[in-house]
Amino acid sequence: MTEISGKTKMLAVLGSPISHSNSPRIHNGAFEALGLDCVYLAYDVNQEQLKEAIVGMKALGAAGFSVTMPNKQVVGEYLDGLSREAALCGAVNCVCNENGKLIGYNTDGVGFIDTLRENEVKIEGAKMTLIGTGGASSSICTQAALDGMKEVTIFGIKDPTFESGLKLAERINSETECHVEVFELSEEELLRKHIEESSILANATPVGMGKMVGMSPIKDESMLRKDLVVMDVIYNPEKSRLLEMAEEQGCKIINGKNMLMYQGAKSFEIWTGQKMPLEVVRPIIG
Repeated sequence: MTEISGKTKMLAVLGSPISHSNSPRIHNGAFEALGLDCVYLAYDVNQEQLKEAIVGMKALGAAGFSVTMPNKQVVGEYLDGLSREAALCGAVNCVCNENGKLIGYNTDGVGFIDTLRENEVKIEGAKMTLIGTGGASSSICTQAALDGMKEVTIFGIKDPTFESGLKLAERINSETECHVEVFELSEEELLRKHIEESSILANATPVGMGKMVGMSPIKDESMLRKDLVVMDVIYNPEKSRLLEMAEEQGCKIINGKNMLMYQGAKSFEIWTGQKMPLEVVRPIIG
């Protein structure tokens, strides 16, 4: 690591729990590779502590910080301003100190879209079926709309996030050229119809990881066809049950491994004005 001095700029990630985060290794590796006098730390901060933490970060003159769960949906009320995508999706994962004002951004959707583009998947004018109505889904849908996707159909279960999905659709429909609809995942014939009309199917839920390993949000593999691109935000396991099913049907499959890298790269660029050295970061992510 570059030696810390009296001029070192401080950045951090705020979330809880946070000890597992790989972000300090990623960003500090990038700072060192470019010779930037910056350091990136991790602080365990929950929602009850968030306001005080942000006041402290501002008072200390932090160059910026990342925000992760459980703080993404609430941090905006403590900031001085929001970027367009952060305001649209209702969540912030990156904050930059811009001349003393804390401005919130959302780079999660960029991570998803850049991963698709890395795999030569067309975004402009395309239609996507998106599973989930939580934070990941809102970020993905928002960035897809801003990047020129024509239509996104969201399917989710009737949980507390479903209403948020409906409100997101209203905002995107009124403020972008993209058309968004939200349906219940239980409406299987509608799901089949929209997947048939889509070039991309994406899972933005945790179904397939942790206690739900081996499960898939799509039950009927006949809904999948060989010219469909199927992406899952899950990267552990590397191949979720949904991706296994899609691969068996001849689909192009993509996991969420590089989403972390690309969303971090966008945050890095917002903070430093420089491109993250991806050749340095890829081995850290593994």
